[in-house]
Amino acid sequence: MPAPATSPAQAPANSRSRVLVASLIGTTIEFYDFYIYATAAVLVFPSLFFPNSDPTTALLSSFAVFGAAMVARPIGAVVFGHLGDRLGRKGTLVASLLTMGIATFLIGVLPTYEQAGWIATALLVLMRLAQGFALGGEWSGAALVATENAPKNKRALYGTFPQLGAPLGFIIGNGLFLIIGALLPSSAGADPSQPSEAFLAWGWRIPFLFSAVMVAIGLWVRMRLVEAPVFSKTREAGLVRKLPLATVVRSHWKQLVLGTFFMLATYVLFYLMTTFSLSYGRTAKDAAVPGLGYSYTTFVLMLIFGVLFFAAFTLISGPLADKYGRRSTLIWVTAAILVFGLVWVPLIGMGTLGVVLWLVLGFTLMGMTFGPMGALLPELFPTSVRYTGSGISYNVSSILGAAVAPFIAVALWEAADGSPWLVGVYLSSMALLTLVSLLIGKETKDIDLDEGEAPAGVGQESRDESAAVAP
Repeated sequence: MPAPATSPAQAPANSRSRVLVASLIGTTIEFYDFYIYATAAVLVFPSLFFPNSDPTTALLSSFAVFGAAMVARPIGAVVFGHLGDRLGRKGTLVASLLTMGIATFLIGVLPTYEQAGWIATALLVLMRLAQGFALGGEWSGAALVATENAPKNKRALYGTFPQLGAPLGFIIGNGLFLIIGALLPSSAGADPSQPSEAFLAWGWRIPFLFSAVMVAIGLWVRMRLVEAPVFSKTREAGLVRKLPLATVVRSHWKQLVLGTFFMLATYVLFYLMTTFSLSYGRTAKDAAVPGLGYSYTTFVLMLIFGVLFFAAFTLISGPLADKYGRRSTLIWVTAAILVFGLVWVPLIGMGTLGVVLWLVLGFTLMGMTFGPMGALLPELFPTSVRYTGSGISYNVSSILGAAVAPFIAVALWEAADGSPWLVGVYLSSMALLTLVSLLIGKETKDIDLDEGEAPAGVGQESRDESAAVAP
């Protein structure tokens, strides 16, 4: 007798450890790649790729290239989201990780402006756009691997693991830069806040080249995944959408808008604490636009200390969001971010202790706001468009928040003659917008991902089966 067909319930399943490691390692690598660019954008790219400008203009130009990647991220979300919703999560995640890895490695072998003129700058922009394109598909896929394979009452906890990749990537990337800087110190009498000639000549390339090793490990882990039962059931039922983008825009536009604003304060806080703070902390107190005057090594160590709180509170936020709800947790955290933005000056004015406290509080709030997003955004959308919908919300918010945050922050810092008070007000303003969106939105923790329905009151999917196609 022929063997009976395998039912969805008998389909191979990913173990808990495989799910958590696969969702964590990919985002760790992706954020590592992103962070080493962010660090280089502050530390070496202004002089290597924009040498004909004054220091502030060169820094702003470097940040503009940094922000260009955010523009590419929604495009990546659409492309990888289409593939992920049509063909599956596994292959799409492998493709996004490979794209990011190749782009990052190539940055490590680029010529500088001195060697190739404007072509070097153009190639840097191109590779940066490729990084953004890849990250546009990475986050949502990793979040779906975690949440679609999670028990219903632990989705927020599982969803914190791809989020944990952000602080881990920061620690690995900046830690590697720190080690290289220590091995290639500035010569005696040189400005300790500036990298050495050897670092500028070749040392900065090492973290970019090292990404190839990390990508190889990530690919090995992800190739062992199988599709989550939630997606397999949707495919077997013939509910895969021919054009996920069209469906999500037509039937789930409210979720797209709300999801975008849910992430806004998170993104602004994220890049102010990691990118702007590095510029502000390293700039001399007697510079034209004064900063805090710390050496690079000292301030990066302070940043890494703060990021430890980012990691810890990312994990802590998961069980809280599972118990009290994503929306309730985020309302309180966003209100705290609003207040935090208003106390920057008194905190920083307390000296080194105050600066450390500023970093610890900022990164603690970062963990508390970033952690629940791994579950919240995927829960806004049904399975057939979940990759596309969550990816677009996450990455459109990157344009409104992260793409312009470092650029705006530097301009406000300069406008306030070196004081960060306007930067803090900017953060509080973005937190207010997020707070309003959370008050408008609905709770998602009790929805059933198998039902393929969005939370009540946020916009239900039309049951237009003409939009569905067989796989």
